[in-house]
Amino acid sequence: MRNRFFLALTVVLLLTASVSLPAADDGTLPDGPLQDATLPIDQIQPGMKGVAYTIFSGDTVEPMDLTVIGVLRNALGPKLDVILVQLLGDKPEHSGVVAGMSGSPVFINGKLAGALSLKLGMFTKEAIGGVTPIANMYDINNALPADGAAKVTAASPKSNPDANSWATVSAGSYALRIPVSNELARRASLDAGSYLVPIETPLIMTGVYPETIAQFASQFSALGMTAMVGGKAAPSPEDAKLKPGDMVGMELVGGDLSLDAGCTVTAIVGDRVFACGHPLFSFGDVSIPLTRGHVVMTLNSSMASTKIMSSGSVIGTLTEDRTTAVMGRLGAGPRMIPMDVAIVTPQEEKRFHFEVAELRQLTPLLVAVSALNGISGNTAYTEGTTLQLSGAIDLKDHGSVKLEDFYAPQDSGAPSGLQIAFAVLRTFSEIYTNPYEPPKIDKISLRVTSLPEHRSATIESAWSEKSEAEPGETIGVKVLLRPYRGSPFIQEIPITIPLQSARGPMELLVSDGETLNRMTQPFGAPSQLAGLDELVAMMNRERHNDRLYAALLQPTPTLLVEDKELPNVPLSEINIMDQRRNPGAARLLNQSAAGEWSVPMNQVIAGQRALTITVK
Repeated sequence: MRNRFFLALTVVLLLTASVSLPAADDGTLPDGPLQDATLPIDQIQPGMKGVAYTIFSGDTVEPMDLTVIGVLRNALGPKLDVILVQLLGDKPEHSGVVAGMSGSPVFINGKLAGALSLKLGMFTKEAIGGVTPIANMYDINNALPADGAAKVTAASPKSNPDANSWATVSAGSYALRIPVSNELARRASLDAGSYLVPIETPLIMTGVYPETIAQFASQFSALGMTAMVGGKAAPSPEDAKLKPGDMVGMELVGGDLSLDAGCTVTAIVGDRVFACGHPLFSFGDVSIPLTRGHVVMTLNSSMASTKIMSSGSVIGTLTEDRTTAVMGRLGAGPRMIPMDVAIVTPQEEKRFHFEVAELRQLTPLLVAVSALNGISGNTAYTEGTTLQLSGAIDLKDHGSVKLEDFYAPQDSGAPSGLQIAFAVLRTFSEIYTNPYEPPKIDKISLRVTSLPEHRSATIESAWSEKSEAEPGETIGVKVLLRPYRGSPFIQEIPITIPLQSARGPMELLVSDGETLNRMTQPFGAPSQLAGLDELVAMMNRERHNDRLYAALLQPTPTLLVEDKELPNVPLSEINIMDQRRNPGAARLLNQSAAGEWSVPMNQVIAGQRALTITVK
């Protein structure tokens, strides 16, 4: 019944909505019902003439003559055909199919046939492209619920990627290679083995430092995007007055840094905007601000010509990112995650504000890009600088995840700022892709203090003033540390043997925070916890890398239940947990922590040493 209703709704839209279109190939403006203004794929024949519309510079939509070479049946999948065309004229023959032309409307016999969406493989300026049929683009309507609203969803327990999935995210369409049949290749004077790929999407970066582009360009390239420096245009009341052939941006990050992906508008049906003719990321239901795009110029290249864009004000929301097109609604933009970054040096403090789109698969990467770009904005920042991070990720109804650590330059040459960016990314990913519930991120706050020297030290040795002690007795533990430069120094940690300690040997572990985290909190998958509150609590208990730790361990088991640590667990309790069919969140450690002490060191500590203390 619901499917019939969706079909009826689609037919009503097609029969009643009018489309704003530029002049067709015969010089007239298509009018009348939408179904009369479109050309079905089965009516398209080789040799037919047509016109595509796009912008090469400014806001002027220009026509490009074209000839139909043939139809590639089921090229994108069952009943997903592609129309192979050759663009004619000085501009397309000089530039080839340009990144940013995706979505350029194609008219044949005065009717809308589809959107330019594919091009020949790399290193060619042949003006031959593939067209996504308009009927397949309008099929996005079938994905909407009855009220026409977007089904924007967040993370769910069954669909979460792992915390590092941002690094391997790759839109399936951009690995697509559509072979051109030998017959069509001969007809187009192409070499055998020619293939079509989706047209790249320009990713316009504004306010981005070269360091940021260098570190993350490959991740965006894997998503089918060509990263380049662009600009922001002043908002205008005319921004929302779109017509087919105009450019639109899809804002991934806004504020003091902006990242906008650009496509061409294919058609406008009521308040709905259809563009690209291929997916942006293949993410399905999305919620991305839709902005007005302006073409500064078209950069011609033998490798890949591209449009250089600037983006204007927000004019709506992109709600659907599907195989054959993207679709959005004109109007208000969606909520974005606010992110504040403060950079503090002895001379000044700089503040940056960003807004990040909420995309389960991509937001962690966007947060990392924003963090690194904010840090790179510090004029005192160099690769020899140690950075101190403090901050929080605030969650609605679940408190905050604290961010505290030091980051010193590494021998590998990785700058401290990049270490912070990846640390924030890992923490944010663990929260954002949790398996319990979609998190509501209220805001992200980072404060990075620049310390003008390399601050790190390695644990070389450790010893105690006594090898035997009684319960309740305090003994001094001395640790020899070697700094990055300078003479070794000794740091003392006083520890007190717990009164309830059993007689016999105990291990005293002197270490950095990471080592102690690994030994005492091996929870494994977050799904072993009871919920998001427990995950936040566990993350906030992690030790920091700027402290020197001493932990007294005894050879009695510790039971980990959800986010709780139960040391010295009786054997009877362990047996009960073993007999449960689904112990789920319970794990057993071979050691229990009898006590833990630490001292702040104001530098990064690395290394570990183990001692033995015998309790008398």
